[in-house]
Amino acid sequence: MSKDSSKVLSVASIEAKNLSVVLGGHKIIDIPSFSVFPNEVLVVIGPNGSGKTTLLLTLATLLKPEKKAIIAYWGQPVKYTSDILKLRRQFAVLFQEPLLLSGNVWDNVTLGLRLRGIKKDEIILRAKKWMERFGILGLAKRQIKTLSGGEAKRVSLARAFVLQPQILFLDEPFTALDSPTRAALLDDFESVLRETRVTTVMVTHDHNEALILADRVAVLIAGQLRQIGKPNDIFNYPVDEEVASFVEIGNILNGTVSQQNSGIATVAIGSGQIEVVSPVLAGTRVTACLRFEDISLSIPGNSDTVTSARNQQKGIITRVLPLAAQVKVILDCGFPLTALISKRSYEEMGLMAGQEIIAAFKASVIHLIPHK
Repeated sequence: MSKDSSKVLSVASIEAKNLSVVLGGHKIIDIPSFSVFPNEVLVVIGPNGSGKTTLLLTLATLLKPEKKAIIAYWGQPVKYTSDILKLRRQFAVLFQEPLLLSGNVWDNVTLGLRLRGIKKDEIILRAKKWMERFGILGLAKRQIKTLSGGEAKRVSLARAFVLQPQILFLDEPFTALDSPTRAALLDDFESVLRETRVTTVMVTHDHNEALILADRVAVLIAGQLRQIGKPNDIFNYPVDEEVASFVEIGNILNGTVSQQNSGIATVAIGSGQIEVVSPVLAGTRVTACLRFEDISLSIPGNSDTVTSARNQQKGIITRVLPLAAQVKVILDCGFPLTALISKRSYEEMGLMAGQEIIAAFKASVIHLIPHK
């Protein structure tokens, strides 16, 4: 690599340029630029088969990208030579499966330190600290084969943090756990990340994990980085319809701006229309995103539910889907519209299919995506 090409790289923890990975003759990853900054938690999300794990393995130097790619760690371009082992020793990588060795918990947690030739006193100090932090110090003598899934995950996390890594890579670390175990482990892990501020790249399919852990979220679709930013921006302001669908933003409605009036766009959708706070010009094809929970429902003529919302759509209930503590109500308002209300509200209103209803929502809660 020439000296000139290295000048494009800043002192991020990880920075990649022209990142391309081809496996089996197929291009799996094609990302012009990508950065991970010191002390941040970057969570990569995307549909199955989008290349998330391939990206993680490539950043961790476990897969080699195409020759044109430049990957740098702390401003130094990587060279795939025998010296790469020194770089990898600054990483810790956790996969979906804990990949623990036979033996007891203590042996697994201390394995990496022993391989690095760390002194015995230091090994004991570090191992006790992290085993206690992840609540497994009392399991030190337990055989790995006797552990539950949650306990095994905690062992793998302790084994990673005991190495004091500069960068932590995680591939779907909390899969295959029951909900209570997962919630408890996620809470402990989030606390550790905030305390240590270790630079972290994590792949997950779980949106809640991204919202809880991430400083930034990257959306990978078909091997391309479609959007990257703070969690609030990703989940509330997706850049296109495909990202909006993946992050499950709610109602995704395609239409055309029929009128623009001082920052209020009227959007024709199906045989109806909505008003949106947006400067988008008349004639523009758009996708309107509206969260299910931002819609309130009322029965026509009920004076107790008067609202100032600019959009008040009359519709017919076509379907009612009960969920755990909420109810999803599907409407025909000249275009399909879905609302999410509490079970209590549903019962109080006595809603049923075929009933006329008013769906109200503010013009300011709609995210409008102009088509290119």
